[in-house]
Amino acid sequence: MGKDDLIRLRPMLDAANEAIGLAAGKSRVEIETERMLNLSLVRLIEIVGEAADHVSPEFCLSHSSIPWKEITGMRHRFIHGYDNIDYDLLYQTIQEDLPALVALLEGIIPPQ
Repeated sequence: MGKDDLIRLRPMLDAANEAIGLAAGKSRVEIETERMLNLSLVRLIEIVGEAADHVSPEFCLSHSSIPWKEITGMRHRFIHGYDNIDYDLLYQTIQEDLPALVALLEGIIPPQ
């Protein structure tokens, strides 16, 4: 793993973990109605996607179990669709997709 890839993977892991932590115990309705919470969660997912977009193509190919295109696509959806957030998708991403991503990243990133 190149140093530049590691520089991108750590923020992905940190932002994903932070989003999971912020949403812990929150319902889908709470995520939609608590403005500070939903803004924070969207931003954290944007960070995950932005960092993923800068991981080298070689690294992405060698770690194809990570859904790179979906991650960056989610970032684009939130950045460009800021006025129409799909809260069902946001909730699903935090509840299902981010924990799976965290598990994959923890298996790749060496401990500090």
